[in-house]
Amino acid sequence: MAIEITVPRLGWSMEEATFVEWLKAAGDAVQAGEPLFALESDKVTMEVESLDSGILQPLRDGPVPGAVVKLGQVIGYLDAAGESPRAPVSPRARRVAAELGVDPATLRGSGSSGRVREQDVRAAARSAASAATPPTPGLRRTIAQRMVESRQQTVPVTLMRRIDASRLAALRNRWKLRLQPDPAPAIHDIAAKLVALALLRHPLLARQGADGIHIGIAVDTDRGLLVPVVRHVQDLPLTDVARRSRELIDSARQHKLQREDLEGGVFSISNLGGLGVEAFTPVIHYPEVSILGLGAIRWEPVVLPSGPIVAREQMTLSLTFDHRLVDGAPAARFLADVAGLLEEPPAEVHCP
Repeated sequence: MAIEITVPRLGWSMEEATFVEWLKAAGDAVQAGEPLFALESDKVTMEVESLDSGILQPLRDGPVPGAVVKLGQVIGYLDAAGESPRAPVSPRARRVAAELGVDPATLRGSGSSGRVREQDVRAAARSAASAATPPTPGLRRTIAQRMVESRQQTVPVTLMRRIDASRLAALRNRWKLRLQPDPAPAIHDIAAKLVALALLRHPLLARQGADGIHIGIAVDTDRGLLVPVVRHVQDLPLTDVARRSRELIDSARQHKLQREDLEGGVFSISNLGGLGVEAFTPVIHYPEVSILGLGAIRWEPVVLPSGPIVAREQMTLSLTFDHRLVDGAPAARFLADVAGLLEEPPAEVHCP
């Protein structure tokens, strides 16, 4: 008897996922426990292991890469070794298959005893035709759903504040010289450490219920935006924060993130400064409460309190917060605290 291959549940809230690819070819022998196919759910690609052994027979009209599949959907079969995957074909189905260029021997019929009927042939032909049109990428769809969820579940307000980034830029340069040839902490690493210190004093701006200050770092990848999480930032030295964020960023861009790498964040940071963006309105990474946007550092003329005009490095911070949970004044005080830490970096981020 053939064994159905179905879409498993990858998470407690999963109802659908994106089919990525088969990891075995049609006709291959499969052993129980071997990776059989890959699915993408909640921005993570996971390999699904076979529960049984047999000969793989994907459905002829089954999902193509990028197609959305439902929980429990049958996408193929495992035939017993030596069992012929061929099914009887009705005369009418054989004639239609010849007209449409479909090989009926590759189909699993819906009739009695697996008999291939005309409707099976036509369904296979429609599936092959639709495969020629690239579907909406699964990750892009997930990102869109999360953006809509954020808008529906939050009342976002954005506060912006200019800061003098001269000392921040100088600190970054000292780290570069100190750690050559190893990578130095990036601006977002320094900001993550300082934001963690500020959140200890302003807990309303952090998602509640976590066991530490876990900071998400927005990462631009070839498949869309991902937000991996650096955990317990409040307890880590800056060099460890930087090392862990580099590992997560590399994993994100190499499609190697695990589900747990994207979960548990209490606050996120989005840095568009490297792309020349000076100010923007970042979207809250729901169910978090707030997110900080880092703009580009620019040389600008500044009037000193004593009167002279000098060139200083300036930067804009953009804090988006959920006004349902936090009022404007507490959010402004938090932003002022972060601004002060970035303008006068404390000992926790100093270069030895």
